[in-house]
Amino acid sequence: MPGPAVGGASADPVREVMAEHRELCERAVDPLEIAAGLEEAGFGPEDAARCRHADLFSLAEELYARVPRRPPGPEPSGERRGGAAGRAALTAAALAVLPCAGVVALGARWPVLLPAAVPLVLLPALTAPPPAEPGPAPCGAARPGELGPVRAPVGPAGSRWRPAALGYGLGLAALLLLPLAAPGADRPLAAALVLAAAASAGAAERAARWYRRVGLGHLGAARTLAEFRARMRPVLPVAVALHLAVLGVLTYAALAVLAVVAPRPGPGHGGGLLHLAAERAGATAWAAQGVLGLLLVLPALLARCGRSAAAALGAVAGPAATGVLLALGRPWPSAVLLGGGAVAAVLVAHGWAVLGRAGSHR
Repeated sequence: MPGPAVGGASADPVREVMAEHRELCERAVDPLEIAAGLEEAGFGPEDAARCRHADLFSLAEELYARVPRRPPGPEPSGERRGGAAGRAALTAAALAVLPCAGVVALGARWPVLLPAAVPLVLLPALTAPPPAEPGPAPCGAARPGELGPVRAPVGPAGSRWRPAALGYGLGLAALLLLPLAAPGADRPLAAALVLAAAASAGAAERAARWYRRVGLGHLGAARTLAEFRARMRPVLPVAVALHLAVLGVLTYAALAVLAVVAPRPGPGHGGGLLHLAAERAGATAWAAQGVLGLLLVLPALLARCGRSAAAALGAVAGPAATGVLLALGRPWPSAVLLGGGAVAAVLVAHGWAVLGRAGSHR
């Protein structure tokens, strides 16, 4: 909540707010970013009124005009930014697929599972971009049009994400390796689904970075917090749908390969390879694969937007709930569908509530 100085007897309450949030005001690229920061700090219409302003955005405009700008560092070109995102996506896919493939090849035994989990645990930290360098000392005030493109993110994509990377990595390792070690599971089917999900880890990383980049663009283009939220409302479903679409294609390809290398015993079925791949996994397995996709992409989205604690908790809770149901005798993949599905529903609701806020994209 804002400090008591806002409601005090100061002759210039705006100056008190300016002093308390000077760093936010110095680094902001437009008044909307200041308004988002104040909203995250607990400021509301009453606090704006005590500062003799009609609303929070009007207060942010005065703060933006009165505080000298701290210019951003050099902005990476679109080509460099896209290349870095592509390399991070490929790295994430490789680090996820290789250990899972090793477990499939060598068998789901503890001496194999433990070393295979190491790359998965380290994956979030290895694919996170480094924090941006701080800008130089404050300089004279600049008009909004003089600042150029929105600066590269400082906290959410870098330093604020790293403390929770271990928890996210542990959850990711359990999420991908648990189906391979589940008792009574159809091993070939579980292997195909897990390898497809592991390969989609790169798509989840790419979707999360795309979502953050779109949020930064809308933060610079929107004129009010309400307009920003309206702009961002359809972006989250699109990001999640893109990842699930990639996962669906990879899953179908993995099932097609499985139908060739490990056909089901019994008389042959007509319809060709596409039909065999479609019928290899039932409705429950496909639904469980969708839940697995949500548990991959939603923590990545939360992490890239600065919600690192929620990302880590969500990543760990999914396999934990699944493991409890497996221990109670629930077969795989229904344990994934029920346990992981409950966690995924909570993550969807939480992500919808927080990821559309301007404070998640500063």
